[in-house]
Amino acid sequence: MKRILICILTLCAALNMSAQNARNSNNLDPFQQQLNKLLNATVAISSFYVDSVDNNKMVEDAINGILSKLDPHSNYSNAAETKKLTEPLEGSFEGIGVQFNMLEDTLVVIQPVPKGPSEKVGIMAGDRLVSVGDTTIAGVNMSRDEIMRRLRGPKGSIAHLKVVRSGIRDTLIFDVKRDKIPVNSVDAAYMVTPTIGLIRFNNFAETTHKEVLQAIDTLKRKGMKDLIIDLQQNGGGYLQSAADLASEFLAAGDMIVYTRGRAVPDQEFRSKGNGVFTKGKVAVLVDEYSASASEILAGAIQDQDRGIVVGRRTFGKGLVQRPLEMADHSMIRLTVARYYTPSGRCIQKPYEKGDKQGYAKDVINRYNNGELTNADSIHFPDSLRYKTLREGRTVYGGGGIMPDYFVPLDTMKYSKCYREISAKSLVINASIRFADKNRKKLQKDYKTFEEYKRNFEVPQEAVDELLAEAKKQNIEPKDDAEKTHTEANIRRVMKAFVARDLWDMSEYVELIYADDEVVKKAVELLSSNE
Repeated sequence: MKRILICILTLCAALNMSAQNARNSNNLDPFQQQLNKLLNATVAISSFYVDSVDNNKMVEDAINGILSKLDPHSNYSNAAETKKLTEPLEGSFEGIGVQFNMLEDTLVVIQPVPKGPSEKVGIMAGDRLVSVGDTTIAGVNMSRDEIMRRLRGPKGSIAHLKVVRSGIRDTLIFDVKRDKIPVNSVDAAYMVTPTIGLIRFNNFAETTHKEVLQAIDTLKRKGMKDLIIDLQQNGGGYLQSAADLASEFLAAGDMIVYTRGRAVPDQEFRSKGNGVFTKGKVAVLVDEYSASASEILAGAIQDQDRGIVVGRRTFGKGLVQRPLEMADHSMIRLTVARYYTPSGRCIQKPYEKGDKQGYAKDVINRYNNGELTNADSIHFPDSLRYKTLREGRTVYGGGGIMPDYFVPLDTMKYSKCYREISAKSLVINASIRFADKNRKKLQKDYKTFEEYKRNFEVPQEAVDELLAEAKKQNIEPKDDAEKTHTEANIRRVMKAFVARDLWDMSEYVELIYADDEVVKKAVELLSSNE
């Protein structure tokens, strides 16, 4: 009887509200009338629909439905998704502090974060984590995301870990006190030649500016005169981070970027001056996945004639999102303006509202149209021509940053057989196994990375084992030529993966880039007229 009464009261309230809104609708402006319509529809569905309705999901679906009809970058995320999205840009998360890979279904520690909580209690590279608390995580096909969720937790909380270590019969038990763990933006910083340094970073986070300054200082002490800034596959991040970095290369007062929107004031970002690298030559590497803040930095350096841009046309994400946090910590990121480079080029590529699928296929279309592989396939109308601010060089608008020097995508670098092997994760798994099995000998034989880079070669036995595993999965080279090409690919990439295991990501990048055409072109251009 009580449930029936509640239903009757709810129904009456909904009907009364609808009737009242209908009577008052003539007194409201058109927008408020439409808001009332949306509210009435939501209440009606919740109250009268034949099946029970998840009200939270209904509201979230409504928000997503509205945003889906706008531009491709306005979006909604619930509280959990928002936290996951913002962690990499905030520069830290709370956890136990290990770099790891999954070998089959077991977590293998590559290395503990220096001075982090795991290193402090004695966890070592090569350790296998078998359980967290009362939950077994090895041999149970637990997803990587679920394992990470169990390892992370509030600062100060304790993670009870059971660890298997090679050469130790008994399972080791560690109580690790979770702490703030830094998330680094800089992947690599090394000297390509005695005078040219390279810095690669993967996003523009809160800590990126500081990290890059440290990398520049380190490379200067090694003799760096000129610099390669690698923004390939860098999807962007915070606008302020890009502006702060650009200031390190530009003169005081130089325009970096400006924004313009319908309902928000125009905003300019200019160089503060007194940068740490205002004299040496600069080359910026970009590709079709360089986006947002990457395009701001590349566009500023290009338009101000501070350096050259090398590679392929960037992604073309030039829309400014304003984060609007909801009471439940969910978030709407709403596009409010567009980015423009100092010469006046709009960074955003064209799009049709609501057509996110077509927008997502843009890079594929570039490949199919030949833009990624052939400079002759790229054509710009005169209306998209702009001039750089100091030397008056021609640059092009129309979306993205078109490089000064085009380097085609190398579609022949990896054999078809190797690409299939890599897609099955066979190369990285073979590298983890090899490093794990031979760690002590490798550390004994190669005291420094320079020794390793100069002298180490992946043994034929390891290559044969990998190819045998691939054959079990029906992946084989079609002939001797492809076999030779595939083996060369395997040796080069395995050597880099093992170096990452023994040292860090910078050493991996240095080895992978040893024969990279974009890097080679940048070095050639920076080395000319010295």
